[in-house]
Amino acid sequence: MPSRYRDELVVRCGGQLIVTIDAVDPCLCVYPLPEWELIENKLRELASFREENRRLQRLLIGNAVDLELDASGRFLVPPRLREYAKLDKRAMLVGQLNKFQLWDEDAWNAVAEADLAAIKEPGALSDELRDLIL
Repeated sequence: MPSRYRDELVVRCGGQLIVTIDAVDPCLCVYPLPEWELIENKLRELASFREENRRLQRLLIGNAVDLELDASGRFLVPPRLREYAKLDKRAMLVGQLNKFQLWDEDAWNAVAEADLAAIKEPGALSDELRDLIL
């Protein structure tokens, strides 16, 4: 991670992160602690009598792990989360506005290539989205 991003991240979260599975993509989500607290509050507000809410709560909260950045801005991902995301030797840390996604490099490259091809299809983007990338 470039030092300017690492330094900003350390300032924003005091070096404290939460990592959990991504319930949609085969990667991990890495949240600065203040951002995770917002997600946790939203999950807490979900009606617990709905199975889909309980399922999402179990997956995200049940797999959440507290991490701390070391002096060099590194963190150690627990083995069960590395296995979930199939992280081996090379990984990609991808910024996603309020969080990061941690991907196996080959998986990230495949998804990025597929996403790029998909948005090039005629009519694939609404006018609102097209205005964002012009």
